[in-house]
Amino acid sequence: METTGKKLLRVPEVTFLFWVVKSLSTTVGETTSDFFVNLGLGMPLMAVIVAVLMGGLFSLQFKKYQQYVPVIYWSLVVLMSVEGTLITDMLADNHLASLQTLTIVFTLAMLIGFTLWYQREKTLSIHSIDTASREAYYWIVILMAFALGTAAGDLISEALSQGYGVALSLFSSLIVLVAVAYYALKLNAVLAFWLAYILTRPFGASLGDYLSQSQQDGGLGFGLGAINGLFFMIIILCVIWMHQQISQKTENVARRKKI
Repeated sequence: METTGKKLLRVPEVTFLFWVVKSLSTTVGETTSDFFVNLGLGMPLMAVIVAVLMGGLFSLQFKKYQQYVPVIYWSLVVLMSVEGTLITDMLADNHLASLQTLTIVFTLAMLIGFTLWYQREKTLSIHSIDTASREAYYWIVILMAFALGTAAGDLISEALSQGYGVALSLFSSLIVLVAVAYYALKLNAVLAFWLAYILTRPFGASLGDYLSQSQQDGGLGFGLGAINGLFFMIIILCVIWMHQQISQKTENVARRKKI
C-alpha cells in the first residue's frame, strides 16, 4: 500500500488489476440496475436501497478504517455504479430528460466537482488521497462520472441509434487513445488517469448492454443473470487476491521491523 507522508492512502494503487476490476464493476453496475428493475422493484426504491447501503459503507470507511480496504472500496464502486445508472435512468425514463441534456449536465457537474476539489486541495492526483476531504471529493466526482457514463453510453447506442456494438467500439477506441497518449506522447499522468477512469464507465455500461441485451435489440443475448453472476465472481476473486496482497505486505513490514 502506498503512503503519502505518514498517512495511508484511502484508495488503491493504479495497476492493471485496478483497471480490470474497475471495468467489470461498471459493467455490473449497469446490468445489476437493469436486473433489479426488471424484477419490478422500481427505480426509486432501488435508488434508496443502494443509497442506504452506500451510507453504511461510507460510515465504516470514514469513521473506522480511514484507509484503503479492498472489500469496502470495491463494494462502493459497484454500488455507485448502480446508483449512477439509476439516477440517469430515472431522469430519462421517469422525468423525460433527454440523454443529450443529461450528458451535458453530468459533464458540467463533474467538472465543477474537479474544480472545487483542485481549488481546495491543489491536486487531483489519486496518489494524494490521504485525507477525508480529498476522499469525499473523489467519491462525489466518481458518482457524477458514473451517471455521465450511463447517459453517454445510452446516448450513442440508443438515442443516436448506433447500437451497443458501435458504442462499445467507440469507448474502447477512446481508452486506447488515452493509453497511447500517456505512454507514447507523455500525456500528464493525472489527466490520463481521469480520462481513462471516466471512459471506462460508458465502456463498462456498453459492454454490459452488448452482452446482456437480446439479439433483436443489438446485443448477444446472454442475459442479465448470467453476466452478473460471472462478473461478480471475477470481482470477488480479484478483491480476495488484493486483500491477500495487502496482508502479505503488512506481514513483511512487521517482520522487517522485528529484525
